[in-house]
Amino acid sequence: MNKIKFYKMHGLGNDFMVTDRINQSFELTEEKVRRWSDRYCGIGFDQLLVVDPSNKPDIDFIYRIYNADGSEVEQCGNGARCFADYIGRKGYSDKETISVETQGGVIYPTRLSNGLFRVDMGIPNLAPGSLPFKRNEQSKQYSIQVSNNEQLTIGAISIGNPHAVIEVEDIHSADVARLGRIIESHPDFPNRVNVGFMQRLDETTLLVRVYERGAGETQACGTGACAASVYAHLLGQTGSRVTVKLKGGDLTIDWQGEGKNLYLEGPSSFVYSGEISDA
Repeated sequence: MNKIKFYKMHGLGNDFMVTDRINQSFELTEEKVRRWSDRYCGIGFDQLLVVDPSNKPDIDFIYRIYNADGSEVEQCGNGARCFADYIGRKGYSDKETISVETQGGVIYPTRLSNGLFRVDMGIPNLAPGSLPFKRNEQSKQYSIQVSNNEQLTIGAISIGNPHAVIEVEDIHSADVARLGRIIESHPDFPNRVNVGFMQRLDETTLLVRVYERGAGETQACGTGACAASVYAHLLGQTGSRVTVKLKGGDLTIDWQGEGKNLYLEGPSSFVYSGEISDA
């Protein structure tokens, strides 16, 4: 039986199975990913990250991302750092910065001298159609009906993947499980959406929790931190450099405003390496 080599890694507790199809070959199904992601009978992870080779001269690798429920998604910021770390640990590239193609666009992770990773996430897309989100005009804020008598104000931002962001007074008492589940599958988001809950502490600090599409609430979400920072900046609540505090730890976001690239900085952690049967 074929054995697949993998690394278990995490970015601030957002955990991954990371593997590649450079020196091994395998096919994926939703059922297989769900089985591997099981925390009792499998490896256990929020997302599966797969490194594929690229045949394009300006792209070093292709980055594919699968949620624990088996669905493939466009982007993962915490995963991007672990992806770059995996490339270096496996000896697949000695470049300081690599070019990586995702379904959400090309990103450029860089290994910093302090052991952290900085990822150029590209330009955040504020157009509703980019998520997609069923609104005809772009706005900083939108109203969304979550029940017969409950309406919320949200921001809607694509960081290569879709995010709805809700500002809350107290991040600890926010109704993340209920509202996250409702908004994730709201009919106004045809492809589902990640749901972020944001509390502003001051002009340089945000507290954030994220209910991830296909995974539920995670310890950290890199693109969720990016989306919350964009939303806070658009509302005039923060400057261009923000520390985002998540359950698993802190990320630093740099964004100069509309039309500018966004940069995500944070750690990657290796847990163990292993093999699993391709069955």
